[in-house]
Amino acid sequence: MDIFALFTTRVIEALRADYPQLDEELLARVVVEPPRDPAHGDLSTNAAMVVAKPLGKNPREVASGLVERFKSAPDVTSVDVAGPGFINFRLADSIWHQVLRAVGAQGENFGRPDLGKGERVNVEYVSANPTGPMHVGHTRGAVFGDALASLMAWSGYDVTREYYINDTGGQTIILGQSAMLRYREALGEAIEIPPGFYPGDYLVPVGKALASEYGKSLLDMPEQEAVLIAREAALAAMMELVKADLAQLNIHHDEFFSERTLHGEGGDIESTLAWLREEGMVYEGRLDPPKGKTPEEWEDREQTLFRATDYGDDTDRALIKSDGSYTYFAADIAYHRNKYLRGFKHMINVLGADHSGYVKRLQAAVKAVSHGEADIDVRICQLVRLLKNGEPFKMSKRSGDLVTLADVVDEVGADATRFMLLFRRNDASMDFDFALVKEQTRDNPVFYVQYAHARACSIFRTAERDMPELDVSPAALAGAELELLGSAADIELIRLLGAWPRTVAAATIAHEPHRIAFYVHELAGALHGFWAKGKDDPQLRFVNPSSPKLTLARLALVDAVRQVIRNGLGILGVSAPEELS
Repeated sequence: MDIFALFTTRVIEALRADYPQLDEELLARVVVEPPRDPAHGDLSTNAAMVVAKPLGKNPREVASGLVERFKSAPDVTSVDVAGPGFINFRLADSIWHQVLRAVGAQGENFGRPDLGKGERVNVEYVSANPTGPMHVGHTRGAVFGDALASLMAWSGYDVTREYYINDTGGQTIILGQSAMLRYREALGEAIEIPPGFYPGDYLVPVGKALASEYGKSLLDMPEQEAVLIAREAALAAMMELVKADLAQLNIHHDEFFSERTLHGEGGDIESTLAWLREEGMVYEGRLDPPKGKTPEEWEDREQTLFRATDYGDDTDRALIKSDGSYTYFAADIAYHRNKYLRGFKHMINVLGADHSGYVKRLQAAVKAVSHGEADIDVRICQLVRLLKNGEPFKMSKRSGDLVTLADVVDEVGADATRFMLLFRRNDASMDFDFALVKEQTRDNPVFYVQYAHARACSIFRTAERDMPELDVSPAALAGAELELLGSAADIELIRLLGAWPRTVAAATIAHEPHRIAFYVHELAGALHGFWAKGKDDPQLRFVNPSSPKLTLARLALVDAVRQVIRNGLGILGVSAPEELS
């Protein structure tokens, strides 16, 4: 039961009854939401201000008419006009009891919107170069992308989680050369790793595997041929390492797309470029020198350019370099055309902070290759600063100078890593304090939320201990007399439960899973606060042996809170423990 959607429908129906000439596009702008100041009521709507001007009326006049329609509603205790024409509602306790019953009846499906209606969406995230283990800089994007994919799936989308393997280009040759050095080392040679090579010990097993398979035969091959063999072995090993790292955070992709498949004769880049020419989307011309730093793709020569400015970009983009090879952007266009041809009309790319300049060009590419039928949202994840007690924290590192994903997970655990990285907007820089996430205090957000779920489970164990005759089965909870829940504390907690469906929908539409983390943290705080009030007021205790019916109603409330916290943590990929040590 979405109380906000319910009243949005009722307000729109009232407007249709009074003003049948209003069109649906205008009515779609009507919003029912919580008032900015809770003292003003439970709900607020902008309906009168949306329709007043098209009707040629004063907003307060329209609002007054709507108020009269709702005054007689049995589930509305008061309704009034505020400011320039906002309408504020106060709801009867009975409607909040309906919300609570809905949570109990729908369980894990409470608040699950069908926004996607089965439409396919491609969420591409991580996509780190397969040249070593995952480092902490990749971890935030990995967690964000995975949580966003889960949120979209929870809201009715058919989600494909995709990893783009950058397995071509100069860095892969360097990887092969680095692996060759480890191969020589495995054969007993003393090696020195030159600057620019990959120095991490993670290539040692690759070198040993090459030595075991090929013996000394690679030394007898032309160097270029041997490096390519070493490269393939290293790429395969690094991808297995990446997958293992991600698995520590319970991150698994549905699709691993090889960039290499885009290149070569008959590849996607070639076919896409031919298609772009047919469509008149490319031309031969010169680019003006950019202001400031010269980008790599600019050369003062006539070249093949994509008409990116026709599709919202700041400048047209080069597709072919002076040496005849394709630019990175040519590969990007081909890759996203490939996504579109695979049936994805919705695409989400999660990129690191160093890719903020890619947003407009990728949007232009998708708009062009789909003729405007597809959309893409590029989400940028900002940097993470590692701290301990507020001071920069230097961890012992497994891989050269990198702090790896595995290092972080080993230090604080998967749950803390995921929740803390989601407890802030993705586009805001954040501090990750190792000391804080190990604290078992309210200052540690993940502990605070998990403790609320564990406390809810503990309340049930207390009831079974102190009131063994009380039936607390799901069937009994479903039949509880919720009308007994009339205190301000009861209604406040139920009101927050009622905000869950709206929170999920808003988070899904905005592609912002941090809203889920914020919500479950607020709900956890409300449960902890209610429990604290019960220490002083026996009438507010969850378990009261002198009042079995009230206890059962309260347990139904606790069970609902427990369920919604579990739903939220599930979307975030965080466990909901029944006990905490």
